[in-house]
Formats: sequence, C-alpha cells, structure tokens
Amino acid sequence: MISKIKGNLVAKIVISLFVLFSVWWIGLGFMHLPKDSNANQLFAGVYGLVALIGGIFGMFISRKWGGIRSVMGRSIFFFALGLLFQEIGQIIYSSYIYFLHIPVPYPSIGDLFFYGTIPLYIIAILYLAQASGMHISLRSFRNKLQAVLIPLAILAFSYFIFLQNYKFDWSSPIKIIIDFGAPLGQAFYISLAILMYILTKNMLGGLMRNKVLVILFALLVQYAADWTFIYQANRGTWYAGGIDDYLYLCAYFLMALGLLQLKNIYARSEK
Repeated sequence: MISKIKGNLVAKIVISLFVLFSVWWIGLGFMHLPKDSNANQLFAGVYGLVALIGGIFGMFISRKWGGIRSVMGRSIFFFALGLLFQEIGQIIYSSYIYFLHIPVPYPSIGDLFFYGTIPLYIIAILYLAQASGMHISLRSFRNKLQAVLIPLAILAFSYFIFLQNYKFDWSSPIKIIIDFGAPLGQAFYISLAILMYILTKNMLGGLMRNKVLVILFALLVQYAADWTFIYQANRGTWYAGGIDDYLYLCAYFLMALGLLQLKNIYARSEK
C-alpha cells in the first residue's frame, strides 16, 4: 500500500508540473514577448524537469521488475535512460544560453544526447516486444508485410513533409548525417512500436495494453518534436520556448506517466 501511494504521489507531481508548464507556455504566447526573452529561455531550461523525474523513477520501477535480469526490467530501464538523455541534452542547450551566452549551435554536444535517445528507445521497444510475444505474431505473411510497409510509409511521409528542398551544406557533414540518420532511426522505432502494438494487442492484458498505448503515443509525440526541431533548425526559425519545446514537454510527460503506471501493474501482479 505504501509503495502504491508513493507511485500515485509521483504521478500527481508529474501531472501538476505538466499543467504548470502548459499554463506557463500558453501565457508566453499571449504576452507576445521577443523570441529571445528571458521568460522563453527559462521555460526551455526548466521544463525538462518532467523528463528528469520520469527517468529517475523509471530506474526504480525497472528494479521492481527485476532490472537488467528481466526482459521487462530492461525495457523500462532503457526507456528511463532515454528520458535522462533528453534532460542532459536540455541542460547542455541551456548552458549555451546562460553560461556561454551564445546562440545554441546546431548540431551541438546536446544533440548527441537528444539523438542518442534513438538507439535507447529502439532497444527498449525490442525488449518490450519480446516481453509481449511479438516474435510469435510475426510468423504470418500479413504481419511480415506490415513490418515492411509501415516504416517505408513513415519514411516517405517524413521526407515529403520535412526534407523536401533540403539544402546540403557539405561544410557541416555532421549536420547532414544527423538530419538524415536521425529520421531513419526514428522511423524504425516508431514503426517497431506500432507493429508491436498491432501484432500483440490480442496477447496483452487490458491493463498492460493501455499502458503500452501511452508509451506508444509518447514516442509518436517525441517523433513529431524531433522532426519539428529539424524542420525549424534548417530554416532558422527555431527559438527557445516555441512549439517544439512544448511538444517535447508533452512527450516527456506521456513517457513519464507511462513508466509510472507500469509500477501499478507490477504491484497488482504481486497480489
């Protein structure tokens, strides 16, 4: 009972922070402040607290499931580590602004952590798929066809929406690698997550299916946030505290909430 109350308390804190930051962000829009205002910069520097809380408590929840000794524990661990990587990237971005007093370069060291989340999420989804029995469902031809068509469709959509008329600047090859490599990784983890849910929805229990759906939605929002950032960065329209930052806040909130709810499933499974 005590652990259950603690889990609910952390979830309430995360929800309260999300509401607080949402009101703050909406307020910034109504105030029509300059894009480089201190209020915008401060918002961009602190909303990652949601990811920090979700990552830290996700690590504890992973231990409840057996940590790296269990498939589910490993999945939760890598999801939580991905959230922590996002927060480290946020901190590095804020350091450019508050300590170095220079515009945030793209790409930067912070992007190594932002996009370092991609392989972590891929690993997490693979373990979650394994725990859900996806390897059994992939036997049919229809499911194999879905495994090919879904990532191709996502890649095509991403290219035509975000990378049409892309200007190649070979003086910055790392930027080109990120702009094209990140979408491939994101398309893979989004496709894998969608496939996992479609192919295992009849195997997952009602409680588990809803929690997986929250995590899937978090990945979709993060995908939208990453693509919005690439789109704005390439056109010089990105600024701290804009729509992109709010999308990241939503992604962190959903992922943190999804991981926190997994603790309740574990508690019920012990009874």
